[in-house]
Amino acid sequence: MNWPWSVTAKGFAMGVADLVPGVSGGTVAFIAGIYDPLLDSLSSLSGEGLTALRKGKLLEAWNAVNGSFLVALAVGIVTAIATLASPLHWLLEHHPVMLRAFFVGLVATSVPLVGKHVKPWGLDTWVWAALGCAVAGFVTSIPPLVQTDHPALLMAAGALAICAMLLPGISGSFLLLILGAYAPVLLAVKTLDLTKMGAFGAGAVLGLLLFSRALKWLLSARRRPTLALLTGFLVGSLQALWPWKAQVRPLYTHSDGRVEWLLENMAPQGNIAAALGLACLGGGVVWGLHRWGNTRGMNEVG
Repeated sequence: MNWPWSVTAKGFAMGVADLVPGVSGGTVAFIAGIYDPLLDSLSSLSGEGLTALRKGKLLEAWNAVNGSFLVALAVGIVTAIATLASPLHWLLEHHPVMLRAFFVGLVATSVPLVGKHVKPWGLDTWVWAALGCAVAGFVTSIPPLVQTDHPALLMAAGALAICAMLLPGISGSFLLLILGAYAPVLLAVKTLDLTKMGAFGAGAVLGLLLFSRALKWLLSARRRPTLALLTGFLVGSLQALWPWKAQVRPLYTHSDGRVEWLLENMAPQGNIAAALGLACLGGGVVWGLHRWGNTRGMNEVG
């Protein structure tokens, strides 16, 4: 069997998106054309796959969860996190305007690409979209909590963050930031703290198994309003990615002396042309990913 490199590449893109507060790997999965197959595979982990595994039918369990697809996707995600966690964290610290400009272009271009799947748009779907926009706007405006690295709290944060990562427009990284777990999780990855990584991973697996089944049912039984809600999530999340931020007041100090600030949006300033160029580049990347997903996405899913 040939390795599904395109699935691994899309997993890598999902991993990159999940590292940046305000961006969701679920958005990339949807745009790349692997969102429904991903939900099918994840929901099968606690369904047909688990049933076959209990009976000792390993090959049947592997096929039920589309194991080749999941492994290829996971390799891409893990590779992105392992190789780019430190560089992206550095960029967020030293060049936040340019990095956010790139990703605001990516998310803004994703809005019509997700919204076009709502067929047809009507009063009900516009209401769901408005609700999604309001919820995402509220969630992304909550000030971050004081950091915590207690394993039990990291486990809870993992469960909540993985649910957010599956939703286009709701950033798992931003939710970790709000919960005060973003820096501790990154530090655990950098220092290979197996206890904290294990607690976070256990929570993520639990959240994944439970939430994927619920989301799959919603997209099957109530697809139009669900997609409208997800489109609203994307629009509402844009305020968190607005490139220009002003420091309002300090929230807490990291162990290495860095200060975490409460930020609010401000008028554009500085090198606006470069920021606009990076926003266009982000839009071009997601458009290219969308075209690639339409032409090749399903060839390596099954």
